[in-house]
Amino acid sequence: MTEPRSARQPQSVRRTQSARRPQPRLTQPLRQAWAHVVRTARRTTADGLVVGTSGNVSVRVGDTVLVTPSGVPYDRLGPRDAVGVDLDGRQVLGTLAPTSELPMHLAVYRHTDDASAIVHTHAVHATAVSTLVGELPAIHYMTAALGGPVRVADYALYGTDELAENMLHALRDRSGCLLRNHGTVVYGATLDQAYDRTAQLEWMCQVWLAAAAVPGHTPTLLPPAELERAAAKLSGYGQQPAGDAGDAAQP
Repeated sequence: MTEPRSARQPQSVRRTQSARRPQPRLTQPLRQAWAHVVRTARRTTADGLVVGTSGNVSVRVGDTVLVTPSGVPYDRLGPRDAVGVDLDGRQVLGTLAPTSELPMHLAVYRHTDDASAIVHTHAVHATAVSTLVGELPAIHYMTAALGGPVRVADYALYGTDELAENMLHALRDRSGCLLRNHGTVVYGATLDQAYDRTAQLEWMCQVWLAAAAVPGHTPTLLPPAELERAAAKLSGYGQQPAGDAGDAAQP
């Protein structure tokens, strides 16, 4: 993760600025990306990772961040409801207000080179774990897919720059983290990857809670060396693209 740019204004201030009018039309790449954002957001509710409009989803297309709007049920979103901001938080697309968690999304995109998509949820098991420990123990080898044991970011009020800063600390060398008494934030190179990592994180939290709840027993955990071996093997997981055996699909 790159260092924050100290010359930038606080995100809460930038979010209220509008240096130029929102554009009324979507380009084809933005239209396709927005459709994927909506599908992913609907998937979070269908799979029980959020309730109502409690989570949010975004994708970066160049210097534009498409993000779900605040307080609008995902099943009501259509092409005309697209919301886009630049990396300084100025709205450049649409008329609906962006999610209140915009500071977190922008912080990830501005300080993480390999982030192109973000999924934020209030998943039940992950949120429960966030109230119990400072880090999700390495209960399964898929811990390696997120960069190692998943840290819990210190609590701060939702939608604040403080929460975004706490999240960045927890995401150091990781692609996902838990938010204390709140939920999850996971990023990926694509929306599908961000969503898959989110689902894996929720599943690992469920496994750890189930194992830790058995009286008289303590779950066994994977040591760092084993996680390193798993990470190396996961890097070659999946089908090899035709004609390029060295570039494996991500799990």
